[in-house]
Amino acid sequence: MPHAVEAEGLVKKFGQSVAVADVSLTVPEGTVLGVLGPNGAGKTTTVRMLTTLIRPDGGHARVAGADVVKQADEVRRRIGVSGQYAAVDEYLTGFENLDMIGRLYHLGGKASKARAKELLAQFRLEDAANRPAKTYSGGMRRRLDLAGALVARPPVIFLDEPTTGLDPRSRGEMWEVIEELVSGGTSLLLTTQYLEEADRLADSIVVVDGGHVIARGTADDLKNEVGGERLEVHLREKGDVARAREFMARHGSGEVDAPEGGRELVVPVESGTRALVALVRDLDEAGIEVADIAVRRPTLDDAFLSLTGHSVAESEDEADAASEGGEH
Repeated sequence: MPHAVEAEGLVKKFGQSVAVADVSLTVPEGTVLGVLGPNGAGKTTTVRMLTTLIRPDGGHARVAGADVVKQADEVRRRIGVSGQYAAVDEYLTGFENLDMIGRLYHLGGKASKARAKELLAQFRLEDAANRPAKTYSGGMRRRLDLAGALVARPPVIFLDEPTTGLDPRSRGEMWEVIEELVSGGTSLLLTTQYLEEADRLADSIVVVDGGHVIARGTADDLKNEVGGERLEVHLREKGDVARAREFMARHGSGEVDAPEGGRELVVPVESGTRALVALVRDLDEAGIEVADIAVRRPTLDDAFLSLTGHSVAESEDEADAASEGGEH
């Protein structure tokens, strides 16, 4: 399958700080690549190099068949970009924003107006078409910004944390729009802090940390690296922890994890359903009361934690924008 994006060994330094040390990735045509990593890992800097906003200090990349350094103008004609913050003119209406972008792309007056109306309908913004963008909600601004990235019908789109800060409903609406784009054949590189977003949208995932790619594969591939199913038990009484631990060790396939002072126990299992039934029987016969019991597969968050040593929440708390020359 031809690649919409190909990057090999990308490097970028800001003074003595190495923002991207060695990043290689590919986006096959008509697919979505999710790029995950803690804040400061190099995600936004990588996107800036691939979209010709900054020149790489090492490595090379091609986007839509054009070299990002030698054919930068051609790359810009073939891509759409939507960043972490909606880049819309607040004093223009939604229609005027899109019409202006069309004219900047030299579509011509008639074609620009037609394309603006088409996108407003596609992004469910028709009712707000003649309102200034400053009156839009956060989700509406993001949809307008993404619509702007599509005015020239680019075959490749870069979305840098497109749903950051949106409420769950607005985020879900953006996901639906993105899925529609991909179903129409658009190739997409998506950076995100939301693992649910990557799990739902990405055909494949690259995990970046410290400016390096540390893992790649599908969401299921990354989850499987963490291990199989886990049997989780939440006891009603702390005093039952020791006895319950013995039963869980009997039915599990690995070490029982029990946070100190807590009433929760977790153990990896090979056959989740069989282990669950057997454990319920043993606990019941021993008179150990359970508040909750379940078998669960590893999540993408588990994989992220295993690979980077940080949960997503921790990576956000420990963000250091200066380490990326302003990356968020």
